[in-house]
Amino acid sequence: MNDGVKEALLRRALGFETDEIVEEYGFSEGEAVLVKRKVTKKTVPPDIQAAKVLLEEAEPLGGMTDEQLAAEKERLLRLLREETEHEKK
Repeated sequence: MNDGVKEALLRRALGFETDEIVEEYGFSEGEAVLVKRKVTKKTVPPDIQAAKVLLEEAEPLGGMTDEQLAAEKERLLRLLREETEHEKK
């Protein structure tokens, strides 16, 4: 999946705001003339299907093996313990 598609899916999955523009034209002397222009802010809600597609395409947990995940967990827990002990001092 290319980056443009991923960005569009992410935007859709998270929801976004956009301007909705409605223009009305009339004819004057054979040419189209803008008569009325209305700009409205529109909120597009998050889309669960887009989120599902992103999650299905993502590598599971960064592509780490079970052993790598266990080692990373231990490293993070050790850092957390050290930080907690440091704050107590």
